[in-house]
Amino acid sequence: MVRDELLRLRASAAAEAATLARDLEALFAASRDSNADDEHDPEGATIGFERAQLTALLSTARERIAEVDDALRRVDTATYGVCERCGQPIAEERLVARPFARHCMACA
Repeated sequence: MVRDELLRLRASAAAEAATLARDLEALFAASRDSNADDEHDPEGATIGFERAQLTALLSTARERIAEVDDALRRVDTATYGVCERCGQPIAEERLVARPFARHCMACA
């Protein structure tokens, strides 16, 4: 059941990352096809902000995929749900809220 939830989370993050990557590439392509000067164009700040925002969101989605992959490895090695710092069990409530948690509340 834990593995299924983690796989669902991974699929969701992967779909989000793919969408963000396409959006970012489309923004880059639109910028390449335009002769606008971001620095002096009134729209340049908006384009720059959008590019930075998409880049940050894509990075976050990729980090989430890595966190879930790590949690899946912990499931495979029977260390899932055990705090990596103190070795105590991670509370069920924490794992429900954050299925890829590596630390108990006290150590987090």
